[in-house]
Amino acid sequence: MIDKTITLIRHGKTRGNYEKRYIGITDEQMTLEGEQEIYMRKYPEADIVFSSPLARCVRTAKIIYPGMDILVIDDLRETDFGIFEGKNYKDLSGNPDYQAWIDGGGVDAFPGGESRDAASKRALRGFQSLIEQATDYKNISVICHGGTIMAILSEIFGGEYYSYHIENSEGYTFDLSSDGVYSGLHPRSFLR
Repeated sequence: MIDKTITLIRHGKTRGNYEKRYIGITDEQMTLEGEQEIYMRKYPEADIVFSSPLARCVRTAKIIYPGMDILVIDDLRETDFGIFEGKNYKDLSGNPDYQAWIDGGGVDAFPGGESRDAASKRALRGFQSLIEQATDYKNISVICHGGTIMAILSEIFGGEYYSYHIENSEGYTFDLSSDGVYSGLHPRSFLR
């Protein structure tokens, strides 16, 4: 028996997203185009809404679910990209730290930042917290980041971390049964 339906939605586009920059802990706002893209989509109804504390997520949540209280969970924030924060691959071309990180398969800690494992563990703590807070709700929506979504889904459903990559303003929906079993994972573009 399905007890809850959970929807994970990646925030709308920021300038850094358009420029393919590492935007993790930087509290970058969405662009007007990013907001307009959200308005053009139809998202599932929610009984409760959670968000990362970063402005791009909170704003996305307020657009999708106007008038609803947004419950912020700090552990749902994006990865701290350390010295790569705000830069893209062009900016980092020739940087020996960046090359070492790439050669390591992208799993080591970002210099001055978090490792994928540390960020994933934090995201999973945040996810567990929202599940505990949503015991009396059936339709749960979570506005967060690409890395947060990949961490949660690869832990719950297995498989490669990057196989759960999702574009901005898109997400995944899945079910949680009353006996704690996750099922029915579906990528969603939320197009009208």
